[in-house]
Amino acid sequence: MSTSKDLIERSIPFLTEVKNRTAGGELENWLNTNYGPGTSLYDDLARMITEGVRDGWAANIEIDGPNYRRSRIAEPSEVLNYFSITAVYMNSVEPFRGQYHQHPYGELNLVVPLDAEARLMGPNGWSGPGWTAPGPGSHHYPESKGGAVIALFFLPAGRISYDITPS
Repeated sequence: MSTSKDLIERSIPFLTEVKNRTAGGELENWLNTNYGPGTSLYDDLARMITEGVRDGWAANIEIDGPNYRRSRIAEPSEVLNYFSITAVYMNSVEPFRGQYHQHPYGELNLVVPLDAEARLMGPNGWSGPGWTAPGPGSHHYPESKGGAVIALFFLPAGRISYDITPS
């Protein structure tokens, strides 16, 4: 059984490696090539965050009912290279939209479908298992479909803004 501390510890070497990279298409491709499904990092983090959601220590705060939840697992700190770690759980067979938000410094997002057909909308369309990396200044509604999916996201400086008007 994994704990939030285990997930944080497993994230530290990864965050040290990506700390000077900028979110966007190039980084998203690099993440999927080097740390996609089947790699030890992806598989470990996916297992840990899935256990965390199941055990109630991750994505445990209802945003819009039990099928849309999130929680901050770690605040930005020196040991995390000033990234925060947050988990979101979305569960809907039909397309579902969450809270509109902006990523002032971008986002690194590990996508973990719990159901085979579950997908999360990323900058390049619907994403199954793998990574998305919306760039600095990007803004969107988080969207899911096809069942339950977890997004484990790493935010530079912990920056995310929910007080932006949809464009």
